[in-house]
Amino acid sequence: MTSIAPQIRPSAAPVIRQLDEAAVNRIAAGEVVERPASAVKELVENAIDAGATRIEITISDGGKTLIRVSDDGCGIAPGDLPLALSRHATSKIDGTDLLNIHSFGFRGEALPSLGAVGRMTITTRCGEEAATIRVAGGVIERARPAGHPKGTQVDLADLFYATPARLKFLRSDRAETQAIADTIKRLSMAEPFVTFVLRDTSKGDPRTLYRADAETGDLFDALHRRLRTALGRDFADNALRLDAEREGIHLTGYTALPTYSKGAAVAQYLCVNGRPVRDRMLLGALRAAYMDVMSRDRHPVACLFVDCDPTLVDVNVHPAKSEVRFRDPAAVRGLIVSGIRHALAEAGHRTSTTVSTATLGAMTPVVAPRTYQMDQASRPASRFTAQSMTFQSGFAESPSARIEPVGDTSEAPGDETRPLGAARAQLHENYILSQTAEGLVIVDAHAAHERLVYERLKGQMDSAGVTAQALLIPEIVELTPTEADHLLSHTEDLARLGLGIEPFGQGAIAVRETPAILGTVDARRLVLDVLDALSDGGDTAPLKARIDAILSRVACHGSVRTGRRMSAPEMNALLREMEETPNAGQCNHGRPTSVTLSMRDIERLFGRT
Repeated sequence: MTSIAPQIRPSAAPVIRQLDEAAVNRIAAGEVVERPASAVKELVENAIDAGATRIEITISDGGKTLIRVSDDGCGIAPGDLPLALSRHATSKIDGTDLLNIHSFGFRGEALPSLGAVGRMTITTRCGEEAATIRVAGGVIERARPAGHPKGTQVDLADLFYATPARLKFLRSDRAETQAIADTIKRLSMAEPFVTFVLRDTSKGDPRTLYRADAETGDLFDALHRRLRTALGRDFADNALRLDAEREGIHLTGYTALPTYSKGAAVAQYLCVNGRPVRDRMLLGALRAAYMDVMSRDRHPVACLFVDCDPTLVDVNVHPAKSEVRFRDPAAVRGLIVSGIRHALAEAGHRTSTTVSTATLGAMTPVVAPRTYQMDQASRPASRFTAQSMTFQSGFAESPSARIEPVGDTSEAPGDETRPLGAARAQLHENYILSQTAEGLVIVDAHAAHERLVYERLKGQMDSAGVTAQALLIPEIVELTPTEADHLLSHTEDLARLGLGIEPFGQGAIAVRETPAILGTVDARRLVLDVLDALSDGGDTAPLKARIDAILSRVACHGSVRTGRRMSAPEMNALLREMEETPNAGQCNHGRPTSVTLSMRDIERLFGRT
């Protein structure tokens, strides 16, 4: 048995003493400067506040041995350098109003905190005068005249040398470098009209890790080009523009199509009044906006900007200023959810270009070996027939892989000019091959129809409830007593969804009505899927989320089944409805419903370009 040592109480009252300024600064630095990336963030934000149009960052060993930030901003007056290194001294605010804040910095803690835990040198020019000052471990030297162009350069060497215990908690040089690069990337997205250059001198010759040149023109166009630099071409090509306003709150930015997603929440960038933040409420709203168009194991990619009156948001929540608190968080959350859903609905049947790229990558042309007439045995010429054709998958030849040609295409004039074109064939009795004016579209009929049924069910639900059809003979479904009780506790909600049930003895229910839109349906499978949706959502999930989850499961039962041969009119009707239905670019589980291949891509596969 483990013994607990008795608490030793002092025989006399402890002496209360005032900590010296150096100790106070080292303690405060623990909140402001958590790692090298925190130091970079504070220094770059100071440069932006100074009106810089070009900011260069140089690091070494993940920022542990050197962080240098140079800018062409307004600089610091030589006489103000000693004051700038004292705590709570700032030029950003006068202290009368802590809510109406328009700058990145305002607490006056960054420079003294950095000088308390490292060796820092500040060289700056303001007007005609330039000066330099050094501080190490909180000890400030006298400012001296220096030669320097307009702007400021801060050199921070041997970070945390004054607090060696903190060094033990830092990660590898590579991880710290990545954190710094991510910090610069976030700030560069918030300031597209500023040039950012990040270099690493760890191995001698400087390596440019990130460069984003200042953009020009319209704000949205500049932001789109900056996001292409920061997040890559794929994001820029698959991003949807956001511009919505409600109750004095303005949402702008870009969010990606659901089929362009990540396996982790690593590409979600949020800014409030131009300040990059990591706010759980905003991230939750982003997730909610994609709730019924993306699989739960995938995460959206977005760069969102929320702008409002500074008095409506408190940025003075944490010394690192990465958290905010809104006066009306529900309004902000509602704007993000509705704004993103509206943009996704307008995107309609679009799927990301990366889906087509992956499709092309999976296609490997099969080149037959060259043969010569003299090597072939003499044989009578045979007529080439379509029946002799087989299609080869990436793994093994499959004689059953066949294309069913359509007879009467029943297409309206100009169908090929429509986004999803005109149906030409059905592959494997599930995939529709459609010809467009610019190439080929492959549609997953089951996934597409599942989304269409789901959207119809939601439309009925929002209007007057889902229309039900009575079963001639009620179907009895055997369940456990617990499952039956759980299902029966939602009888009224299920009735509005078109599913009429009632108890039928212990551990059983009778299904008397099913949604009319589904037609003939396996009631038992439907009930079990609805039960899974209720159990998965839990009682803590919002009612709307639980209803949508149930409708999603119900829609699967009314969709076209794989293996069913469709007629030409059915296929073309499906394509036309997809073009008119919001969110038709992905099924209820977030998978793409179509793949588009241009003629250029197809010809490249056959070496015709």
